[in-house]
Amino acid sequence: MSLEIQKERSEQAAGTPAAEELAYINQYAKTPLEAEQVYAFAVRLCDNEVDRDYERFETEGLKRLGELFLGKSGIFDHQWSAKGQTARIYRTEVVAEPGRVTAAGDGYCYLKGWAYLLRTQGNAELIAEIEGGIKKEVSVGCSVAESVCSVCGAPAGTCHHVKGEVYDGRLCFTELRQPTDAYEWSFVAVPAQRDAGVLKKYGSKDREQIALEREAALGRRYMKALRREVARLAMLADESVPGEVWTGVVEKLEEPELLELKSAYERQTARRFPPQPQLRGVVAGPAEDETVFLV
Repeated sequence: MSLEIQKERSEQAAGTPAAEELAYINQYAKTPLEAEQVYAFAVRLCDNEVDRDYERFETEGLKRLGELFLGKSGIFDHQWSAKGQTARIYRTEVVAEPGRVTAAGDGYCYLKGWAYLLRTQGNAELIAEIEGGIKKEVSVGCSVAESVCSVCGAPAGTCHHVKGEVYDGRLCFTELRQPTDAYEWSFVAVPAQRDAGVLKKYGSKDREQIALEREAALGRRYMKALRREVARLAMLADESVPGEVWTGVVEKLEEPELLELKSAYERQTARRFPPQPQLRGVVAGPAEDETVFLV
């Protein structure tokens, strides 16, 4: 390698985009930028792994998220202010990691984004922090059309399954499907996703959603009480089966089966434990004048 090429490369600042990358960047610039005016870097926006909140993006939705994040601003701590705008996404790609499997059992992949910011005096400290690994974790703000239970496919919060619990060997989590909008991406200290971070935003709750959530909570309490009652009746009807067995059985049943069992065990229990009269039969004594008690 010639000394001239070595010198040129050593003088080239870190993060200076190549010509092909600069072409992508200039799609978002009002005035065409030169390579030395720009600092470019890559970020892992989000992935399809189950996060700390037991939620995850469906694999198919990552590509759509990539399209939605093109041109979106990078800010800090999800504070929606124009003062915090620092960078912009100019290219995205879904990247698979062969051999890595998610907690859901499918292949791991993540959404990679390339961002740029201007080499200004105000951005010099941020560039230094990115290069030094201080500003590293990012999180995204977006919306989705559906959030469903991974066990039964019902809308999240409307079934009896609990996030983080395991049912027949399957981890329960909420799957976020059909991304509809991307708001921003932020530098954060502790992202929800272990490798990238994600902030789920579904907008403010309307009256219908609040009513549905209340009904869902009521339904969960009803099912819990129904399962407890069926287990109690089953133990009374058949003492040969340990109580913990009945408790495990009823957790796998839904309302129709539970109601049938409840009716059957109520009949069996009534036969085993017939009602006893509270008063004994006695011989009637001679009638007495009780008119003194009449008012």
